Amino acid sequence: MSSARALSRTGRELLARHFAGQAGTVRLLAGLVLLGTVCSQHPSPAFSRVLRLDVLNVVFPNWRFFAPNPAQHDLQFYCRTLDEAGRTSEWFPVEVIQGRTPRQILWFPERRAEKAVFDLATEVLRHLDKGLSRAGTLPGYRMLRAYFEAGIARSGAAAVKGFQFTLVRNAGYDDAEEPEILFVSPYTPMRGRVAAAAEGGRA
Repeated sequence: MSSARALSRTGRELLARHFAGQAGTVRLLAGLVLLGTVCSQHPSPAFSRVLRLDVLNVVFPNWRFFAPNPAQHDLQFYCRTLDEAGRTSEWFPVEVIQGRTPRQILWFPERRAEKAVFDLATEVLRHLDKGLSRAGTLPGYRMLRAYFEAGIARSGAAAVKGFQFTLVRNAGYDDAEEPEILFVSPYTPMRGRVAAAAEGGRA
């Protein structure tokens, strides 16, 4: 019994020595921040309550470099065009992610645009269960359509009057898994040609 009281007294003395006064308060706060940071890195949803305590997201840093369920597939866009003679091109890949350059280590605003394209595609995919006619009315779909149309116009392709685009999911370098077509857009006329035709009709 006396040994238990002595151990308890020793514990109180240690706490008083290390956590008394202003320096002790700083040590206590630093310890709580360290404990909260360690807990917030845990992938279990139970530890998400710790992150909710940090309303402004400034106290507990997030050092989880990988998602709990990492992506196992790549998304790839393809396009095909229709020319004035009625010939349809083969499907060709659209390289949304461009090659990297050394200056992007310091300055890389294009990365936001690349991510935005895939975020828009994700928005469309979330609504595909309601049919492409519903998904086609989304702002995200219209922005994707404008993105591919602008890319075709910049490529200088001659006599293109319309196009289609599709989104394919594949396993990257794993050739054992067949690519999966997620959606195919309907035929879309080039708006520049539609506007020119309208102007001609009014003339």
